[in-house]
Amino acid sequence: MAITQLTKTEFSEKIANLDSAISEWHYVGSRPAIVDFYATWCGPCRTLAPILEELSEEYAGEVDIYKVDIDREQELAAAFGVRSVPTLLFIPARGMPQMATGALPKETLREAIGELLLKLPAAES
Repeated sequence: MAITQLTKTEFSEKIANLDSAISEWHYVGSRPAIVDFYATWCGPCRTLAPILEELSEEYAGEVDIYKVDIDREQELAAAFGVRSVPTLLFIPARGMPQMATGALPKETLREAIGELLLKLPAAES
C-alpha cells in the first residue's frame, strides 16, 4: 500500500475535520493511521521516508500512512503545532492521537504501531 500525500481538504475527508476544534477530535478513518508532517528540504525526513514506505507495505490493510508537506499545507501544520520535522501523528481507530518528533528508527516505529495503534502487548509488536 502506497503512502498518500494529503492536502487540507483530503485531510478533512480521510482523517478529521479541522473546522471544529482539535479538542473535539473525531477520526473519520476506518483503520488506525500515521500522518508524517515533513518538508522536502529536511534531511531526517528523507531518512524516514523509505522506512515509512516499508512500514506501509508491512502493515497494509491494518494501518494507513499519510504524508503532509508542511510548506504546502501550513494551516495543517499550525493546527497540530508542528514546529520541527519530521513530526508523526499516531491516530488510533478510537481515542486521541499522539505525536512524536524526529526520525525514529524502524523498530521504534513498529513498537509504536503495535502499542498505540494496534494495541498489541509489547512482545507481539
